[in-house]
Amino acid sequence: MLKNFILWFFLGITIISVFQNVSSHNINTDNIDYSTFLSEVNQGQIRDTYINGKMIKVTKKDLTQYTTYIPTYDVNLLHTLLLKNVKVVGVTPLKPNFISSLMISWFPTILLVGIWIFFIKQTQAGNGKGIFSFGKNKAKMLGENEIKTTFLDIAGCNEAKEDVLELVSYLKEPKKFQKLGGKIPKGILMVGPPGTGKTLLAKAIAGEAKVPFFTISGSDFVEMFVGIGASRVRDMFENSRKFAPCIVFIDEIDAVGRKRGSSGVGGGHDEREQTLNQILVEMDGFDGNQGVIIIAATNRPDVLDPALLRPGRFDRKVIISLPDIIGREEILKIHMRKVPLSEDVIPKIIARGTPGFSGADLANLVNESALLAARQNQRIVKMVDFEKSKDKIIMGSERRSMVMTELQKELIAYHEAGHVIVGRLVPEHDPVHKVTIIPRGHALGVTLFLPEEDVLSVSRQKLESQISTLYGGRLAEEIIYGSKKISTGSYNDIKVATNLAKNMITKWGFSDKLGPLLYTEENNEIFSGNLIEQARKMSNETAYIIDKEVQLLIDINYQRAKKLLLENLDILHAMKDALIKYETIDTAQINNLMLRESINISNN
Repeated sequence: MLKNFILWFFLGITIISVFQNVSSHNINTDNIDYSTFLSEVNQGQIRDTYINGKMIKVTKKDLTQYTTYIPTYDVNLLHTLLLKNVKVVGVTPLKPNFISSLMISWFPTILLVGIWIFFIKQTQAGNGKGIFSFGKNKAKMLGENEIKTTFLDIAGCNEAKEDVLELVSYLKEPKKFQKLGGKIPKGILMVGPPGTGKTLLAKAIAGEAKVPFFTISGSDFVEMFVGIGASRVRDMFENSRKFAPCIVFIDEIDAVGRKRGSSGVGGGHDEREQTLNQILVEMDGFDGNQGVIIIAATNRPDVLDPALLRPGRFDRKVIISLPDIIGREEILKIHMRKVPLSEDVIPKIIARGTPGFSGADLANLVNESALLAARQNQRIVKMVDFEKSKDKIIMGSERRSMVMTELQKELIAYHEAGHVIVGRLVPEHDPVHKVTIIPRGHALGVTLFLPEEDVLSVSRQKLESQISTLYGGRLAEEIIYGSKKISTGSYNDIKVATNLAKNMITKWGFSDKLGPLLYTEENNEIFSGNLIEQARKMSNETAYIIDKEVQLLIDINYQRAKKLLLENLDILHAMKDALIKYETIDTAQINNLMLRESINISNN
């Protein structure tokens, strides 16, 4: 609408200018220089003149006409014309029409007003509010019939669903609880890693209860102007009361709900703290029968202000953790509803191969598989598409364009074969899922181990097996090429193994000399959220013992891995040959190699 107005506005100005130019031009006449005109006046050839400013329209006695222009002001011109009996007519200056006057005098004002209206429209298009609505809340409201998400769309968090079921009952029948004097929790805090479905669960509560749903992010409250955030909080709570019973969902509440004074700067007048104070006041001011439930989500509950977590505010905490193997299978089935699947797709097998995946990761896996099938012009998504997409997500994209010499490929093959052989022979180690020498991500080769079941705690024996396996690649290089030709490809293996050994000694009490004592502590860094390990104050003797214990633990498992590789040198060579030939081998082929049998590689 505004763009059309501006277009027609400038088009109208152009048309008016054209008509003015046409009307101001008379019939074309010849132009004569001023000196010739003066000569003809002195010779008595001129009959009359029409003077309009510096322009003179001349009619000669032979009735020919021409036009000339006065180059400078001539005080003697009029006297000369009268002396030669030339008729002099002064032409009345043309008055500009009303539209021209309006455009000339009001055009700057109209232009400024148009620009102002344009920016107002842009502001309203961006947030749905006017330019002067700084103090208005930015919460987006979804009506009771707009939310289609229900508990049937939620999987992998059965315990969390049970915790919030009574909220649905309360929102549907609040009087049922009020008759017995019961009060529903005013605030529910959902805690869990990113991508576990906290927002989705909050929407499902509103979808099940058929109540309005207000959603806003914690960062939407805070502005550079002190007091704006508090004003938005007041406005949001005031609006929500008008639609009670309803749900107000605040995502990433840690953006505004951090512990007051934790930053070390500012004070009670700081904008973020003012906003937090207003949230505390509004939540504590609710009456039990108002029917407004506040749900907030965060993955960092440790930084929240204690006043938020006390009874009467966020007095119930719902933990949403990463899904287990059964939960992952259920989540996959939900996301696979809209995807045409091949008969060979088994969600349970995919779930087993995706430990540590969140609901968002699994949704991404299904989407990547569908995109891969579409790129290959398939009508259905096959199991091999899921496997390739899973490998891409876990190990990174293949870099087949990387140029490597045959010697480099052989070294990488021996390195990865060393990991596989040690991993297969040490006790309690996760089974090998796949090994490849195709560069993926930042790695030149990858050995992928997948647990048979979700791991809740890890034994000392399994940790030591992991250390042995990590050194298997370096040891394979040392055995084949000698200690002077070991590559730098073991840097990450050494880093992980060293950290494991340190944790076993200083955190988990796996040292007979030091006993079950904690020698390192973890502190949360307020701004970055990173865990910083800090060594406890200890004597030089204790620090020396810790270093010796770590070194001893590494040496024992290093030598064990070396012994296993020397005892199975033929398998090491055979696996190297298979990797160079096929580049990628999976569990079935690895089993055949470990049994010293020939392997078969499928076309897939």
